[in-house]
Amino acid sequence: MQVCPRIRSHLKKDIMKSSSSSSSGILLARAEAFLRLFSILVLVFTACLTGFTSQTTLIFSTIKKTATFRDLGALQVVVYVDSVVAGYNFLQLTKGFISAKLGGKLVNLPYVTVTWVCFLLDQGAVYIVFAANTAALQGCMFAETGESSLQWMKVCNRFTRFCLQIGIALLAGYLASFLMAVLSSLSAFSLFRLYSPKQFLLLKPTN
Repeated sequence: MQVCPRIRSHLKKDIMKSSSSSSSGILLARAEAFLRLFSILVLVFTACLTGFTSQTTLIFSTIKKTATFRDLGALQVVVYVDSVVAGYNFLQLTKGFISAKLGGKLVNLPYVTVTWVCFLLDQGAVYIVFAANTAALQGCMFAETGESSLQWMKVCNRFTRFCLQIGIALLAGYLASFLMAVLSSLSAFSLFRLYSPKQFLLLKPTN
């Protein structure tokens, strides 16, 4: 006579656990979509502001010089890297939307494999964007302060508006790096929650 209540209790616990897991998965997917969309907007803003900013001024009262992002190789890298990473996030956002419509069956690969690939790509995207912005920042600091040992003159005192806009673009680039770092943390959580907390890289049993 005690069997039925125990079965009902176990079924109730399984249903509650399944419902909790499903709701947390939905919240996680929404947070990831929001972060990817915001990252895309910030990355596009950074690439456009860096790529389209220019300023023309007279040097030594006779030579006309136009400053653009092509004058510093690190700024070119920022434009290309941010554009590529924005495209990557757009593809991931599209993949998530289509996968939700198809019930999670977008590619014929195990879910763990797809999650590992997304996690590694997200990690790589964060490091690349951060490294590109940091290299550009170092180059811009030389433009701001000059370097007497290398006989590099200050140029930001002549191209004030250009340097200010590039500075804003680099700040936006670091914001994008932060957003993608949070996004990478969500990818890590989505991946490692599939594994047992008691044994290294042992997948949890699927019901």
